[in-house]
Amino acid sequence: MLEELRKRVCDLNLKLPKNKLVICTSGNVSGRDRESGYVVIKPSGVKYENLTPDNMVVVDLDGKVIEGSLRPSVDTQTHLYVYRYRQDINGMVHTHSNYATSFAALGQPIPVYLTAIADEFGGPIPVGVYAKIGSEEIGEEIVNSIGKSTAILMKNHGVFTIGPSPEAALKAAIMLEDIAKTVYLALLRGVPDEIPGEEVKRAHRAYMKKYGQG
Repeated sequence: MLEELRKRVCDLNLKLPKNKLVICTSGNVSGRDRESGYVVIKPSGVKYENLTPDNMVVVDLDGKVIEGSLRPSVDTQTHLYVYRYRQDINGMVHTHSNYATSFAALGQPIPVYLTAIADEFGGPIPVGVYAKIGSEEIGEEIVNSIGKSTAILMKNHGVFTIGPSPEAALKAAIMLEDIAKTVYLALLRGVPDEIPGEEVKRAHRAYMKKYGQG
């Protein structure tokens, strides 16, 4: 069942440690199949080197395991809450990447100090209030606080990114960690000027319309 999506989700999970976004067994990528409504997600507590398409877990939006012999990620309820309330979202990523999570630890949003933030995210990276790990509370806070962004920092926890596909959600997670590192380093030297709001909107529209070969 959902062999293609299981392979995609597995391959994307394997890119988390390759991009230094996670360590040990933390973090996860999920993807939603639009036709069936089922979600494919990484199993809980399995080392990345042992992940295969066959041990990805298929669940429905209520969390019932449809296929798979392993328990799904402890963050499954968070992912499912977001999928239920955001019909435009078909991919989601959770990481504890160092630089972005340092802002989450402090409960600090990341202002639009860089054109890369304007281009990719269209505004500041918001922060959600602390919520219990492994619960729908995190999903509810993501839905309530992420706005039009594709990324959110959950206070005292880590990073969640969303997208129209799991690939897009992973790109957002990689981009977020990169800009968080640059902003962190810049703040060691001073306080950058924020890009004005109207220019942020213009840059984001242009990026979404013109970037790439489409």
